[in-house]
Amino acid sequence: MTALPEIAATEVVPPEDEVLFVTLGGVGEIGMNVALYGHAGKWLMVDLGVTFGDDTTPGVDLILPDLRFIEAQGGRLVGIVITHAHEDHVGAVPFFSKTFGCPVYTTPFTAAFLRRKLAENGAAGQMKIVEVPLGGSFRVGPFDLELVTMTHSIPEPNGLVIRTAVGTLLHTGDWKIDPEPGVGAPPDTEKLAAIGDAGVLAMICDSTNALIETPTRSEAELRESLEALIGECTGRVVFTCFASNIARMQTIAAAAAANRRRVALVGRSLLRMNDVARETGYLKNTPPFLSEEHVGFLPREEVVLMCTGSQGEPKAALSRIAFGTHPNVVLDPGDTVVYSSRTIPGNERSVDRVQDKLVQLGLDIITNRERLVHVSGHPSRPELKQMYGWVRPRFAVPVHGELRHLHAHAELARDCGVEEALLVENGVLLSFSQKGSQRLGKVPTGRLTPDGRNLSRLDGEALRARRRMAVNGSAMVSLVVGRDGALLADPQISVRGLSEEIEEGRLQDAMADAVERAVTALSGGRRQDDEAIRDAARSALRRTLRNRYDKRPIVEVHVVRVGR
Repeated sequence: MTALPEIAATEVVPPEDEVLFVTLGGVGEIGMNVALYGHAGKWLMVDLGVTFGDDTTPGVDLILPDLRFIEAQGGRLVGIVITHAHEDHVGAVPFFSKTFGCPVYTTPFTAAFLRRKLAENGAAGQMKIVEVPLGGSFRVGPFDLELVTMTHSIPEPNGLVIRTAVGTLLHTGDWKIDPEPGVGAPPDTEKLAAIGDAGVLAMICDSTNALIETPTRSEAELRESLEALIGECTGRVVFTCFASNIARMQTIAAAAAANRRRVALVGRSLLRMNDVARETGYLKNTPPFLSEEHVGFLPREEVVLMCTGSQGEPKAALSRIAFGTHPNVVLDPGDTVVYSSRTIPGNERSVDRVQDKLVQLGLDIITNRERLVHVSGHPSRPELKQMYGWVRPRFAVPVHGELRHLHAHAELARDCGVEEALLVENGVLLSFSQKGSQRLGKVPTGRLTPDGRNLSRLDGEALRARRRMAVNGSAMVSLVVGRDGALLADPQISVRGLSEEIEEGRLQDAMADAVERAVTALSGGRRQDDEAIRDAARSALRRTLRNRYDKRPIVEVHVVRVGR
């Protein structure tokens, strides 16, 4: 593919006879979804999510999209539509609450969740939130918008129909086909078919399960499986799942009630989601959950727990229980832990660490490999084919997936008869018109992370140095030199995070000798140059530590010159 021209983060005016599309996150990865649509001089943002750090980003918990391209558009951004309340679609909103002056449009459940997130981040009232009813229509700038009710693993997931003077686009969001989703309505397939009959220029569609040949199973089928599983257990049964999966809360509660067990929620995010669900009319027929403080007073065979921590997060409830640091919950040998979730790629090692600790405690672990304990919220290949049969878009853009998912989705779309399936990466600016599609160039993208009160670039020098110090340690050298550059005192060297023998004071003489020899070997003229002294001392200390430990610490050298 020909290299695309770079488009600077400056104002880009979308034309009247085209619709522009670009993602700043969510393509070639699962998470951090943010898409932009441009038309008739204005821009529309769909979703603004986060992803999470892993073993490749030590010290980084949360990762946000770099929005400098859309920030450069100023008042041309007319609105933000949030398709549903998963963190990878809404989690970044509080961090940019002061950046954009436009309203946020979403359905009642997501609006209630977002208000809580803004308040928790000290940003209450900083964004105008416009609630749109399920299936509702509204206009934002030059965009006529309509929501399509979908099913997913959270209440009120929405597809977004974007009608323009150029044509209609469908942004599916996250979805699956489930006639019995447990919570909320089934997908509005009649509306999808009607949209297709009217003509769709392009569909931007979820790719997460594009490699899976079997249909995604229903939440109703899962309930039967969990009911049987709980009936086989004699001790406590602990479920860990995504906190946002309200349907799973209801499924587990019903399966527990069928076995005369009571359910407690353990973990702050589960409690928050339970409150939001009940506030917006969900879980009406589900009895109130117990608090974690009460479960210790009930017989083990009467208890089911729902815990946060399905991805091995060290601060989540299940990790704290596994490592014995939870203040209220202790498990006993013979209790059962059920992973009612999938492991997000990149989290495998974290999950394995927690599971190993649970096994050490004598607990039984059940995952989807052993029993039906989880159903996905995303479409597999049969459902994708059904969607293409309803919508019949001229162009397809696979999103929300890693590279292998995108390629499989694009191949499927071509087999379903689309004129062109466009494989892109974050930052590729596409143009759609009645004449066809075009790749216009590449806009700036990147990753940010909260760093104190600021947002820092993940590939920036500050975080690179921090990661290097975490792996290789750091060293500080102080030198006192005279006017002629001669050392007036022994070099003072401090090394941290490298070796116990250095921390205990051994090797100090060897390091000081190496630095002194390097400085003394400089010619008289170079010893007049403080920077030359710093370079010589830095190289000597790095060489000494590399030869002994095969480490490359960050070395800072301070030169104090006396008598200049």
